[in-house]
Amino acid sequence: MELEDQWWKGQLAADIYQALRYKELKLPSFKGQSPQLNLRRYFADLIAIVSNRFRLCPTARHLAVYLLDLFMDRYDVTVQQLHMVSLSCLLLASKFEEREDRVPKLETLNNLGCMSSMNLVLTKQGLLHMELLLLETFQWNLYLPTSAHFTDYYLSLAVHEGDLHDGWPMTCLEKTKLYMAKYVDYFLEVSLQDHVFLCFAPSLVAAACVAASRLILHLSPTWPPRLQRLTGYAWENLIPCTEKLLIAHDSDVKEANKQKCQQPNQQQQQGQTAYHTSAQYLNRTNAQYPQQAPQPVTAPNHLPASYLSHSTANGPQSINTQTISTSLDPKSNIPNRAFQVSMHYTCAAPCFDR
Repeated sequence: MELEDQWWKGQLAADIYQALRYKELKLPSFKGQSPQLNLRRYFADLIAIVSNRFRLCPTARHLAVYLLDLFMDRYDVTVQQLHMVSLSCLLLASKFEEREDRVPKLETLNNLGCMSSMNLVLTKQGLLHMELLLLETFQWNLYLPTSAHFTDYYLSLAVHEGDLHDGWPMTCLEKTKLYMAKYVDYFLEVSLQDHVFLCFAPSLVAAACVAASRLILHLSPTWPPRLQRLTGYAWENLIPCTEKLLIAHDSDVKEANKQKCQQPNQQQQQGQTAYHTSAQYLNRTNAQYPQQAPQPVTAPNHLPASYLSHSTANGPQSINTQTISTSLDPKSNIPNRAFQVSMHYTCAAPCFDR
């Protein structure tokens, strides 16, 4: 069971990875033609909230959103029906990706606070009917790789003891790996928020999440040969997707700083000042991550998307710290994030001490 849960550590890891890469070549095409496409982000957030409530694995959450995307792309569904469709997609995905005892039960779902706020009551017959419709739509095939299926395999080599941070050796490899995993999870959730990432192959999105995390953490070279060999993607292949991830990250930082400035500072009213030099980040709830890991430390100046055009073969280079002003055009009537948690970091990471 341990080997099945962590296939990327087993002897068959390379074969399983190649099977996933082959399967993604046959994924259904996404045309983005749903009349309710502007509501897509809201229902993706709904799936994420319920998934976190039941501590489902990332692969179940991403598969559920992908099933929802494909179903909405083929059918004109009312808003009220989309609630049922979204939760049915999550149930199907959890049955496919999780152990049986972790699949959400009908009674527990109906007792969620969000269900009463939506004035929605699920019935056994209604769920069975919707699940059957979904299975027939996908021809009973739920073997659909998402970017979450690739990240653990990539994380196995995402950080190496030979990597440099701002040109200096790292003093704690294990903590750097924890920060890397946390950032990859963050970018993975960013990719779930916008349907624009569906135009990239899932394996490429996962590789771009690793590349974006290495950029934010100032690890060099940004895309070492070992990751190119592992993923099969050259740096040039990752630039478009990585740029979109960094733009979303920059937007999150700006929004967090804006909210911080708007909040009354009680310490300043009492004559005390508290100023944090690190950028404030939006992070996901801890329930989303299976292991308890330290929060990632943010660099004083995160890398803008313009840095993507620079070569990374020669190690650290001078970096243009001008912030990105472009956004991903979020829908004005859809919440920006479903479960934002503002966090600030007041000290440097021990693994980056020199």
